[in-house]
Amino acid sequence: MGRDKALLPWHETTLLDHAIARLLSVTGDVRILCGPEPRYLDRSLPVVPDLPGPASALVGLLSALAAAPDQTCLLLAVDLPNVTPALLQALVGIDADAVVPVGASGPEPLCAAYRGACADPIRAAVARDDLKMTSFWPSVRVHALEGEALARLGDPAFLFANVNAPEEYRRAGGK
Repeated sequence: MGRDKALLPWHETTLLDHAIARLLSVTGDVRILCGPEPRYLDRSLPVVPDLPGPASALVGLLSALAAAPDQTCLLLAVDLPNVTPALLQALVGIDADAVVPVGASGPEPLCAAYRGACADPIRAAVARDDLKMTSFWPSVRVHALEGEALARLGDPAFLFANVNAPEEYRRAGGK
C-alpha cells in the first residue's frame, strides 16, 4: 500500500478505528497490537508492542496472550473491513482453545479467537522458528468455523476480502 494500512481512510474514519468499533461492539477490552514499536497511542486504548522475537503475526498473537493471559483474545486484522460484529461474537461464543473461520480460501487466523492454552504451544513454535499462524494448532483444540455455520454469518468471500493492495482497497470501498 505504500503506507500504514491502519490509518487509511475508511468511510468516516480509518481502517484502524473501524476495526476498533467492531471489536468494542463485542468486548469492552480492546487492545491494539502495534508491532515492535508503540504506535496508535492516540486511540485511548491499551497498546501492546510485540514481545522480543522475530517480527511476525505469531509473535503479535503471543504478545496479546501475554497481555491478557486469562482472557479470550479476539484478533481482527485492520485489513479485513467486512468482518461483522456477528461473526466476531460467534468466534468468542465457541468453547475451544482457538476458534478460526475457514472459508474457501482457507483459514483466517487473523480474524479468530485464541485462549491462554495457545501461549505455550506458540512459544514452542517461535522457538523452533516456525512462524506460520497455524504452526501451533496441532497442540491445541482448534474449532474451525466453516461451511453452513460460517455461511449463516455472511458470504465468506465478502467477509474476508482483504485490502492488501490499492486496487483491493478501492474495490472494497476505500477512498
